[in-house]
Amino acid sequence: MTAMKKSAFLLPVACAIAIGIAGPFMGNYASDFVVKIMILSIFALSLELLVGMTGLVSLGHAAFYGIGAYVTVLASGSEGGNFALLLPLAMGAAALYALFVGALSLRTRGVYFIMVTLAFAQMAFFVFHDTKVGGGSDGIYMYVRPAIGALDLENRMVLFYVVLASLVFTYGLLALIRRSRLGAALAGIRVNEQRMRAAGFSVYGYKLAAFVLAGALAGLAGFLLASRDGVVNPELMAWHNSGEVLLMVILGGLGHLRGAVIGAIAFTLLKEIFSTHAVMGPLADHWQLTLGLTIIVFVALLPKGLIGLVQRLSPKGAA
Repeated sequence: MTAMKKSAFLLPVACAIAIGIAGPFMGNYASDFVVKIMILSIFALSLELLVGMTGLVSLGHAAFYGIGAYVTVLASGSEGGNFALLLPLAMGAAALYALFVGALSLRTRGVYFIMVTLAFAQMAFFVFHDTKVGGGSDGIYMYVRPAIGALDLENRMVLFYVVLASLVFTYGLLALIRRSRLGAALAGIRVNEQRMRAAGFSVYGYKLAAFVLAGALAGLAGFLLASRDGVVNPELMAWHNSGEVLLMVILGGLGHLRGAVIGAIAFTLLKEIFSTHAVMGPLADHWQLTLGLTIIVFVALLPKGLIGLVQRLSPKGAA
């Protein structure tokens, strides 16, 4: 194993261990904030599979995120639900909708694909927004969080470690996919789809598989979000959530799993800082403006994203 591969393997492992050790020593606010970042990191990684690894830019990814969250709350009922049942149910529902959307949208390309995915996401948004199924615009509450035996997500630390384990699982799964035949095929599709088709690859099948898997992982993030917040509303599926997670992936650096996580961390921290009156004063009321300007500066100065800055500052990058 080369030094670069060792670094790519050991750094995420070290970070996960450090977070796990620090968990019990965090206050309620810090712990909740770290859980939020980890959930968004899973969401960003699910989109990285599409955008960075396959070259499919989607503006409807929040639909799968929201469906996972809604199914979790709806299936929980008033007495709560079994963790082992709700998790696969949420991921399965998101994957099923992704299969439906992908089967139709993947027949288009470029800007048409972007618009079709956005249209399907808006359809899902209005189904939950305009009907009583999901409580309308007010959303619905989860009365009891999922549990199975001692694994009760009502417990703050149990939730913390379940989210951490889910992030490690997602990152590890995508890392394995990148090194598999599927990952090689997706990379070839991203670089030159026509050549892959001419070489005899089932391009449509590979893209659909990636789309469904990305939807399932977004559903996992939605399940964790619903378990954390105890409430869901249609805004989870709004187009700006799809835009935000796309910004996270771009900000961190396309084509890098670490970039998706770094982008989620940076975006969430910037949003928190710019909207805090104690830090920004009156400007906190206009945090969207300052956040937008900051992201423009980052993208202009760091075309490869924040991961490019990390690589530039490393000894090899400096050399």
